[in-house]
Amino acid sequence: MKHLLTGTLLACACASTVTAQDITLGRFFGACEDAGTDTKASVGEACIIQSIINAADAEIEGVSIETLPTDWGNYYDQIKAAYAGGTPPDVHVMHRHRVPEFAGFGALAALSEDDLASAGIDPADWTDSARDAVTFNGEIYGVPMDLHANLWHVNMDLMAEAGLVENGEPVLPSSPEELLEHARQMKEATGQDYLAADFAQFPIGVRLVLSLMWQQGENIFSEDGTATIDNDAAQAAVETITQLFAEDLSDPQLNYADSQQSFLNGEAAVLVNGTWVVDFHTAEAAKEETGLDNYYAAEFPTLFEEGATWADSHIWVIPSPVKQDAETYEAALKVLAFINEHNVDWARTGHMAVRNSVLESDEYASLPHRTEYAGTADIARDTPPAENYGAIQDVLNRELQAIWLTDKPVADALADANIEVQDLLDR
Repeated sequence: MKHLLTGTLLACACASTVTAQDITLGRFFGACEDAGTDTKASVGEACIIQSIINAADAEIEGVSIETLPTDWGNYYDQIKAAYAGGTPPDVHVMHRHRVPEFAGFGALAALSEDDLASAGIDPADWTDSARDAVTFNGEIYGVPMDLHANLWHVNMDLMAEAGLVENGEPVLPSSPEELLEHARQMKEATGQDYLAADFAQFPIGVRLVLSLMWQQGENIFSEDGTATIDNDAAQAAVETITQLFAEDLSDPQLNYADSQQSFLNGEAAVLVNGTWVVDFHTAEAAKEETGLDNYYAAEFPTLFEEGATWADSHIWVIPSPVKQDAETYEAALKVLAFINEHNVDWARTGHMAVRNSVLESDEYASLPHRTEYAGTADIARDTPPAENYGAIQDVLNRELQAIWLTDKPVADALADANIEVQDLLDR
C-alpha cells in the first residue's frame, strides 16, 4: 500500500506496523538495469550510482526508493516540468551551477545543520568547495557528492610512438604553440589525431574555452553581471582549438559518443572529458579488444599563465514541498545520508570526493589513476553564480559550434555571444 510521490505513511488496518515510506529519486548518469547492491563491484557512473541507490533501498529500514532515471541531455527540462506540475521527485540530483536558479525561485528545501546532523550528516567533514557548492545566500540547499572536472585522458602508447613520454608520464603542452607542435608530431608519427572532444553536441567545447580563458585571468561574465566574452582572452582560447581543426589534427564534427569511441579505438591520443570516465576507461583498457591499452588520466595542462580547468559538483537536493511532510522529509534525509556515507564508492567513478575523511583515507588513495590528477582540485574553476547559467551555456555552445562547424568568424561569434549573454544577465 504505497502512495507514490507524496510518500505519505499509510497505516495497515490488519497489522500494528506501517508500510515503508516511499521516496522517489530523480537522477541522470544513464541507465543500469543490473546494478545490484554491491557498491564496490559496479563500473561506470550509471551502475555505481544505481548500486548505491539499490543498497539504500535494501538497507534503510522503513524506506522504499523508486528511481526515476532521466537522460542527461533533457534532465533539467523534465525536472522543471515536474516542479511546474507539482510532482517533483522527493530527492533529486543536480549540478552546483543550477543551485542559484532553483533555490532562487524557492524550489529547494533549505537544510538546517540540525536536520543534517539528525540524519547522520556532518557538514564539518565536507571540503570548503563542497560546502560552497550547496550554499546559496547563506543557507545549505543540498548534500554534495563530488567535485568533477575536465581532464586530459591519454593513450600512452600513441604518446610513446610520437616521442611524447618522459619518465613514464605523458609530455603535455605548456603553450598554444607547443600544443600545435605536439599535434603535428603525433600526426606525423602515428597518423592519428592528437585531440578528441565532443565539439558538436554537449558543451564540452564551452568548458574547454572557459578553462583557457581562466588560464588568462578572464571569465565570461563578472560578479556584477557584466558579460566579458568579446575580448582577446576569448579569441586566444578559441583559436588555440581552431588551429588544430585547420590542420586536420582534431575533428570538430565529433559528438560525445563518437569522441569517446575515437579515443577507445586508439584513433586519438588525448580525449578531453571529465573525471566521470576514469573508471570506465580503466575497465575498457583492460579488455583485449579495445584499441586503448595503456591509459593515463592527466591534469588539464596549463597553456597560458595560470593553471585552471572547468569544474562543477553533483549534489543531492530535496524539493521545498517535501519539507511540509515530516515523514517524507525524514526519509529523504536518510537517503541523502546514505549517499553521503558512500562517498568513497561514488569516487570510484573518477570523481573527487567531497568529504575530508574520505580524501584522507587509504581506500581513496588506492583508487586507480588518482595520483595522476591529484592536483586538479587546486586548479578547479567556475563562473560566478548565475540564476540563468543554463541558458548562458546554451548560447555559448551554439556560438562556438557555429565557429568550428559552419566557419562563422570568431569575432562575430564572440560579439553575438556577448550581446545575448548580457541580455540574459540583465533579466
